Amino acid sequence: MASRRAMTGIVVVATTTALLLTSCASGSGGGGDADNAIDGEVKGDIKVVTWRTDLVEDGTLEAYAEEFNKEYPDVKVTFEGITDYAGEMLTRMSTSNYGDVIGIPAIQPDQYEQFLEPLGETADFEDTYRFLPAASYEGTQYGIAFGGNANGVVYNKKIFEAAGVTELPTSESEWLDALQKVKDSTEAIPMYTNYKDGWTLTQSFGNLGAITDDADAPITLAEDPAPWTEGTDIYAIDGLLYETVAAGLTEADPLTTNWEQSKVDLGTGKIATMPLGSWAISQIKQAAEDNGASADDIGFMAFPANVDGTQLAVIGGDYNLAVSKHSKAKAAAWAWIQWVVADSGYTETQGMVSPLKDAALPDSLTDFEAAGVELMEINAAPAGKEGLLNEVSSDSQIDLYGPIYRQKLIDVARGAADGDKESYFAELNERWGASVEKLAG
Repeated sequence: MASRRAMTGIVVVATTTALLLTSCASGSGGGGDADNAIDGEVKGDIKVVTWRTDLVEDGTLEAYAEEFNKEYPDVKVTFEGITDYAGEMLTRMSTSNYGDVIGIPAIQPDQYEQFLEPLGETADFEDTYRFLPAASYEGTQYGIAFGGNANGVVYNKKIFEAAGVTELPTSESEWLDALQKVKDSTEAIPMYTNYKDGWTLTQSFGNLGAITDDADAPITLAEDPAPWTEGTDIYAIDGLLYETVAAGLTEADPLTTNWEQSKVDLGTGKIATMPLGSWAISQIKQAAEDNGASADDIGFMAFPANVDGTQLAVIGGDYNLAVSKHSKAKAAAWAWIQWVVADSGYTETQGMVSPLKDAALPDSLTDFEAAGVELMEINAAPAGKEGLLNEVSSDSQIDLYGPIYRQKLIDVARGAADGDKESYFAELNERWGASVEKLAG
């Protein structure tokens, strides 16, 4: 499978499943061996468990390991790719056998110490790395982002040109007008939802904060009893999806969408836009080239909203790489993380934002720079509220990090389910508000 299911700028913390994890997997790894520490001798066997199945299958990670061994010859690195990484890793972490280096799955921050080896004080990493809050708890750092993404919309420049769209949209009305021009003037699907695959519907949630310029947007949402109300980030994000579908500007049958094919279709001009993180740009450019189109046709725009005329885009870390508490070669695992982040060339080849603060932005974001889009990061949640957003999401059964409520939103918008935007948003507000009152009031 060559897909790449990236995290968005908003950190995915625990899900209901994650909350079922118990302390059966807690305790010190390596049998309590004092020599087995992250600052020890770099040697031993480590297994890297990854969501990047494509990089396992095409040999990219093996090539990285060969380069790594030039600096650390006493380490043997093996890899395991998992297609359903998010789900399977939660199951594995109820045991002690979940690899030496992992991408932190959806566990609560207060569970980090049960499953992960502490890397040091967060303050000691702040001058070097971006995206630290996602893998930090009570001042201790447990992971480093493998790379970072900006959130926005991947689009086909050639289709926009053919449709007469000369200015990128910076508001919902401009977005709908642009997509209507695509529908009227070309054969392309104006926006593809990828409804069937589901996870793709979560990508726009990564724009939380960019619409209102709120770096504390996750906590704002967690404490708002009626967030699906005009003027909020989530209203703008979900409202744009609803209005786009309701206007007939998406695929005719969302039940038959296909993620892999959609990359080809966007690359070759059969689809005009897909809301995705910047991680997807390199894949869609490659799909274009592989199918006789030009990679230069693929562009990246900010979410169609602005604050006093300025567009913003959230950048955030992908999965955070961490050392298992149970690793028998913790120093080797930690050495791999530092090396692959800084020296492998991964973020450069993938067009991702480097977690290293002194690294240049990727070429994939040149469109942002040209459009004057300002990048922003989301603040860490205040002490005691690290898991509040997820708790409200779980209690209200509104899966912010999943597809279910957004799939229903699409169904309502296309007339396949009862109601309209107002009634569905009112229902979401009622459920959310009851949980806010219980958990955040």
